[in-house]
Amino acid sequence: MKKLSCVLATTLFASLPTLALAAGAIDGGAKQAVNWVAIGMFVAFVAFTLGITYWAAKQTASAADFYSAGGGITGFQNGLAIAGDYMSAASFLGISGLVYTSGYDGLIYSVGWLVGWPIVTFLIAEQLRNLGKFTFADVTSFRLGQTEIRILAACGSLVTVAFYLIAQMVGAGKLIQLLFGLDYWMAVVLVGGLMMIYVTFGGMKATTWVQIIKAVLLLMGATFMAGAVLYKYGFSPEALFARATEVHPKKTAIMEPGSLISNPLSAISLGLALMFGTAGLPHILMRFFTVKDAQAARKSVLYATGFIGYFYILTFIIGFGAIVLVSTDAAFLDGGILEKTKSGIAAIKGGSNMAAIHLANAVGGNIFLGFISAVAFATILAVVSGLALAGASSISHDIYAMVIKDGKANEQDEIRVSKIATLFLGVLAIILGIIFENQNVAFMVGLAFAIAASCNFPVLVMSIFWKGLTTRGAMIGGFLGLISAVVGVILSPAVWEATLGNPKGSAPIPLDNPALFSITLAFAGIWLFSVLDRSVRATVDRGGFDAQYVRCQTGIGAAGATTH
Repeated sequence: MKKLSCVLATTLFASLPTLALAAGAIDGGAKQAVNWVAIGMFVAFVAFTLGITYWAAKQTASAADFYSAGGGITGFQNGLAIAGDYMSAASFLGISGLVYTSGYDGLIYSVGWLVGWPIVTFLIAEQLRNLGKFTFADVTSFRLGQTEIRILAACGSLVTVAFYLIAQMVGAGKLIQLLFGLDYWMAVVLVGGLMMIYVTFGGMKATTWVQIIKAVLLLMGATFMAGAVLYKYGFSPEALFARATEVHPKKTAIMEPGSLISNPLSAISLGLALMFGTAGLPHILMRFFTVKDAQAARKSVLYATGFIGYFYILTFIIGFGAIVLVSTDAAFLDGGILEKTKSGIAAIKGGSNMAAIHLANAVGGNIFLGFISAVAFATILAVVSGLALAGASSISHDIYAMVIKDGKANEQDEIRVSKIATLFLGVLAIILGIIFENQNVAFMVGLAFAIAASCNFPVLVMSIFWKGLTTRGAMIGGFLGLISAVVGVILSPAVWEATLGNPKGSAPIPLDNPALFSITLAFAGIWLFSVLDRSVRATVDRGGFDAQYVRCQTGIGAAGATTH
């Protein structure tokens, strides 16, 4: 506990994170007056979660405990933890901000993310639990070449995790800078430091319980906020929407679709990335190894889908509530911008991503603002911890234990490598977060989902359901999807023009998200090079499908829980 308590003092002046990743970077970086109520609640949260980490550290003795909490998490608990992973600040602040600026169309991200869960339920949840042990690479390499597939899986996972981490860290720094008066670099260092403590000492058990606590707090806070907004309008959504169309510059257009993405190809591509990316995110897939069996894995998805769907309904109400209560109150608006634009929507302090934060102040005063600020901090910390654990697991389990040590690594050595990898990822995230301070981070999230959908998802699904898959096909197709997704995003208008500063209209690829083509290329490459593969390894790969199918459907031979 001494190791943990020594860092508590360094967190006393830390604060709330994170940015609405789906909606872009936070505008305006000026520091505001320190919110001592929010800082007090934040300190209480940090102290409580450090206590959980200390408790979890005492119970983490084996690799199974560190990576998967010993398989002892119940379906309901895991459902809440998955919801906590998914209800990131991108969801909370980002979707609320999109609804605030664009109205109904702001739900495009939440719909895409939510629709991804039936895919997880029916295609991979049960199969993952029956076939895997610690990471999804355990599944894809079940009958394929261990070395090649684990290297591919680790590459896809680490690139996805890296861009997610950068986005979260940049968002954390910007929002803390806005709310609490800390310098940007201090905020990034504090978030990175706490994340390293949680993962290094507590592993999956600590990360899971931090996620559960954060999910409960976020659901409570969002429910109160949405309820307070509806109360002001007699619990009539119709009255709320009518008032919103009166005060918003776009008038009734905010109730119509098509204002955010008008290009059908862009809409389809973004939708595919959001749907299939969900089923390829390494920190989400790891959660299915924390429960005792496939039945609990299915229950996890059922509970998670319910919590997430309910939460997205709340963010819709919060967004419209901000339109009617924040954009009409001068206390939440920048006077200079308001004078220029004559629009309360455009003049909101800190940019549209602050809509939910200002609404908390409008409906609950400074105390509720402090609570929502602490919840937002919990959000960034929990998501970053889950990402770090997923990245560290790829390095320690997939690369070190299974490739370098050929599956003969000592458990304690493997855990030690994972902790070192966590420290490395934490330092890297801090450095990159500081370097990318002034960059728009929306493209990073799009890239993370596009990579997960283009590399991890095709290989995972084909390995489970197609007998003809070979190691060569998976490698070539997977890397085709990975490389095309990265190149596609770099050459898109969001990066080529907006981020790199090239002239408008010069982007080689007109789509902001390449998933439509990178996913297609991945599946086509996997199929073609598997069909053409006549090697001895290919015969072994195809011959192992029947044994995999039996275990996939029955769970016979699956890794059991070590704690209950």
